[in-house]
Amino acid sequence: MKLGMSSYCLTPAMKEGRKTIYDVIDFAVENGCEHIEFVPFYLPFVDEEKKVLNYSLIDSVRDKCRSVNLEISTYSVNADIINEDPKVRESEMERVKLHIQAACRLGISRMRHDIASYRRPFSMNTVRHFEKEFPLMVENTRILADYAACFGIKTTLENHGFFCNGSDRILRILEAVDRPVGLTMDVGNFLCVDEYSEAAVKKCLPYADIIHLKDFYIRDKSKLPGQTEMFNCSGGSWFETLGGKMLRGSILGQGDLDIWAIVRLIKNSKFNGYVSLEFEGMEECERGTQISLAMAKAIFNEA
Repeated sequence: MKLGMSSYCLTPAMKEGRKTIYDVIDFAVENGCEHIEFVPFYLPFVDEEKKVLNYSLIDSVRDKCRSVNLEISTYSVNADIINEDPKVRESEMERVKLHIQAACRLGISRMRHDIASYRRPFSMNTVRHFEKEFPLMVENTRILADYAACFGIKTTLENHGFFCNGSDRILRILEAVDRPVGLTMDVGNFLCVDEYSEAAVKKCLPYADIIHLKDFYIRDKSKLPGQTEMFNCSGGSWFETLGGKMLRGSILGQGDLDIWAIVRLIKNSKFNGYVSLEFEGMEECERGTQISLAMAKAIFNEA
């Protein structure tokens, strides 16, 4: 097992100009990371307007990681490959294919793409909507898996957002795709659809290709008057689950998930892949990530 971090942790620092992606790589090394995951926020590997790869950036980031002996574990991309508008849907498929090409040039063999990470109204997250759109999810996931395989890349799906989330939904998709598509299992995201994390983690571990490690505060909505920033999970904002609870990102081990129990499940499963920290709390991102990484190491050593 290898513990590392997602570049997503330091997105605020990149957005504000405090850190470049090269600084993020150095930060990961300085904090003992064995790998880094890239999420292309403020990291334009693909020029989505011109629909071309930024070869110089891709090559320089790849070479930087090699020079500091930091493995690139995966590359994770938001997507909406079931959009109701066929033109938008096709454009999204082509966009994801460009990111697959970028992942190949980065020299990695794994990439996560979403199915529906865009912000669907809760009214469109029902079982009826899921069943209606299920065939298209499976078809387009197969297409991308087959395309990626031509580049030696394995695609993964994540329990992400509010639609393709929950252990039963994400595992049903994986089983139906009938391709070697893996699971990016986020231990905290199950809470977005009000699923008990420990039970969901135990169910999904046999499918897990890479694990996202994060923590959340959980509160009753009635006890947070005025704090109803729907869907806004960045910068430490509260956001609402499907069932009406409120979540906010926390430093690992300081929130309301039983991270110790989750880590014990991971260790007992003999999982031997990548564990990638995702910090999205309200604290300064560098400090929050640093503390979370130290906590993750301590819990994995002691749990």
